[in-house]
Amino acid sequence: MPLILITPLSAVPNALLSHAPSHMVSLLSAQYMIDTPDGFPAERHLRLSVHDIADPGGDQAPAREHVDRLIRFGRGWDAKAPMLVHCWAGVSRSTASAYAVLCDKLGPGAEHEIAQLLRARAPHAQPNKLIVRLADEALGRGGAMVRAVEAIGGGEMVTEGVPVEIPLAPDRP
Repeated sequence: MPLILITPLSAVPNALLSHAPSHMVSLLSAQYMIDTPDGFPAERHLRLSVHDIADPGGDQAPAREHVDRLIRFGRGWDAKAPMLVHCWAGVSRSTASAYAVLCDKLGPGAEHEIAQLLRARAPHAQPNKLIVRLADEALGRGGAMVRAVEAIGGGEMVTEGVPVEIPLAPDRP
C-alpha cells in the first residue's frame, strides 16, 4: 500500500528494516543531521537542515527553498514503496512535511481530509506552522492548508512521537 511513514529519529533504523522505504526525508538541525544510511540510495535521501522554528528568518528556520526542495523530491516519489519522513521527535517538522507531500500528491481540495487523517493517525502531531504556510504558498492553496491544520488543533503533548503510517488514499482510516 502506498504510504508515508512518519517517525522520530530514534525509530529510523527499525522503519528502514520493517518498511523498506524507497525515499527518505530527514529534517534535522545541521549539527544532528544524519548521513544516508548504508545501502540506501543517496539520491533518494533528502536532507533538510532546519530547526523546528515557526517564525521565518531565524537561523536554520524552514524557508521557501526547503519546502520547494521537499515538494520536488515528493514529486519524484512514485509511491510504489513507502516514503519515510523523520525529524528529531516525529512531532512537528516531519508531520508538516508529510502533510505537504500528501497535499501535493492528492491535489487541491484534499487539505482538510488529509489534516483530519493526520490527526486521527497521529494524536501527537503538531505540524510546524511555518512549513505548512510555506507549502500552502508553494502549492497555491490560498490558505487552505493553513486553515485545515488550524482546524485539527494542537496535538497531545509528548517528548517523542511514535511511528505513524499515513496512506495515500485518505478515505481509508
